[in-house]
Amino acid sequence: MFRNITPVVKNLLLINIAVFLVATFVFPSLDQWFALYNIQSTYFKPFQFLSYMFMHADFWHLFSNLFGLLIFGPLLEQFLGPKKLFILWMVSGMGAGVLYSGYTLVQYRTMEEKVLAFEANPDPEYFNRLVIENRGYFSPEVFDFVDQYSRNPEDPNHIERAEETLDTILRLQVNQPMVGASGALFGILIAFGMLFPNTQLFLLFPPIPIKAKYMVLFYGLYSVYNVLLTSPTDNVAHFAHLSGLVVGAILVYFWKKNRNSFY
Repeated sequence: MFRNITPVVKNLLLINIAVFLVATFVFPSLDQWFALYNIQSTYFKPFQFLSYMFMHADFWHLFSNLFGLLIFGPLLEQFLGPKKLFILWMVSGMGAGVLYSGYTLVQYRTMEEKVLAFEANPDPEYFNRLVIENRGYFSPEVFDFVDQYSRNPEDPNHIERAEETLDTILRLQVNQPMVGASGALFGILIAFGMLFPNTQLFLLFPPIPIKAKYMVLFYGLYSVYNVLLTSPTDNVAHFAHLSGLVVGAILVYFWKKNRNSFY
């Protein structure tokens, strides 16, 4: 595996590992600068559409992304050439960041409208529903307050605390960063599936052979399922994964139309 590693794949591996080590052991505050924040956040900077790809939450997050690049990247680089492999990685990652930012902006605006609706007409049942929908942001103690508010909905102190609770959701939502090269990796996966659809792969879990096109289809459907599920306790950016698939598929589609441009 390591003997066949190609130049662009090797350099991407080294850069990601180096950035992870620096961010973990030298400058832990780098996440606040280089992670991708919601466009509405005071922490947002345009360069984060690029920089977030090189930041990772922990070792296993880094390992899973780089392992995928190591498995699928070299063959793609040999087939497409170093330039196009690099373009595929970067454009898929940045495109995923842009599309995910649009998605999170819509989510934030939707939540903001719900908070304003509650403030205009405080209602404990409506408040309870919002808390349940966003329970991933809270400790279990918040449900004790939900019960108190339901038993005494006219208490102005309860209404004020309810508004503060919903404002907390907005603040946490708008300042929740995204990191990782998963969008770029999913661009690599879809490219591999489109260019080598019948290549037999052997999965580790479960240990069975599977064709590349079916593996990519599974990942795509799994991402769609999780986007539709929108679990409040899930901190994985599934929409970014799906966006990476879409951007990578568009690139490969246009490249396949003109095979003379493969080099």
